[in-house]
Amino acid sequence: MRDRFWERHRLCDLSREEWEALCDGCGKCCLNKLEDADTGKVHLTRVACRLFDGDSCRCMDYPNRTRHVPECVVLTPRTVGRHAYWLPETCAYKRLHEGNDLPGWHPLLTGDPASVHVAGVSAQGWTVPETEVDEEDWEEMLVEEPT
Repeated sequence: MRDRFWERHRLCDLSREEWEALCDGCGKCCLNKLEDADTGKVHLTRVACRLFDGDSCRCMDYPNRTRHVPECVVLTPRTVGRHAYWLPETCAYKRLHEGNDLPGWHPLLTGDPASVHVAGVSAQGWTVPETEVDEEDWEEMLVEEPT
């Protein structure tokens, strides 16, 4: 049986390795979002961060990402509550913070890092780099979150 550390410990008590392991690799947190000023609802776009690799759904320079993208949010156990509203509905950090379990396709449950892509819930293969789309055109790039 796999170690289900997320069930035994609170998010704030996880080691750095455990915290990082919760990321399912969907890449949806790296997509630019638009927030409705009236409702506060966050809308997902196909427009990906300039460091996002659309094939692997990973950051091309994760350790140094804030140097290249100062607005990149560094999610930690202390900040997840403040940022949960814009995280994808399938995000393990958001789900666990809200008291839910991991989805059945999560790599920690399947043992397969590609299970997020096989399940069709990642951003793999359908994004466009932010360097190719003017910000005023992002509204035309809205998508429904794959769940």
